[in-house]
Amino acid sequence: MLQPKKTKYRKMQKGRMKGNTKRGAELAFGSFGIKALAESWITGRQIEAARQAITRRMKREGQLWIRIFPDKPVTKKPAEVRMGKGKGAPEYFVARVSPGRILFEADGVNIETAREAMRLGSQKLPITTKFVVRRDYV
Repeated sequence: MLQPKKTKYRKMQKGRMKGNTKRGAELAFGSFGIKALAESWITGRQIEAARQAITRRMKREGQLWIRIFPDKPVTKKPAEVRMGKGKGAPEYFVARVSPGRILFEADGVNIETAREAMRLGSQKLPITTKFVVRRDYV
């Protein structure tokens, strides 16, 4: 098998998200949540669309926590620009999500409302998710 050539300077690449999440896999604030089952980049617009869908379904009752934050800038060069001349300007921001990560949490509503709200919110996200309930929830 060919090994990559070792150089003094390494170019920064987009990277690969391997393995499950190391933190944020347990419910910390609410009694209900949605958990990511795949890895992906989730944009700030997708997070906001999911938040709006969840709060609209909950009719602004209870409380909602967003457990991810888009802190990675994704750059892009303008259309029809020649190669070179440096890196492009930041186009949007993404949150890196690994399998097992809790994305949203909710509390203060009954389980049927929470399940439906989280289902609507997860439809706005580009990954498969799972509805989770706190272990000591009665």
